[in-house]
Amino acid sequence: MNTDQVKGALKEVAGKVQQKTGEVINSPEQQVKGVAKQVEGNVQKNYGDAKEAVKDAQK
Repeated sequence: MNTDQVKGALKEVAGKVQQKTGEVINSPEQQVKGVAKQVEGNVQKNYGDAKEAVKDAQK
């Protein structure tokens, strides 16, 4: 695992928490920010996965 995979996964989790918190407190703004953070985390995790695949292919 590389840092992009870890950071991306953490952002996804943080985004889910933020989204659920927004639902609980009835804050559409927090819900949207949470979803955006999830997407950002997913992109970063996928980037890390791709880097790892390239690294593995070079071996």
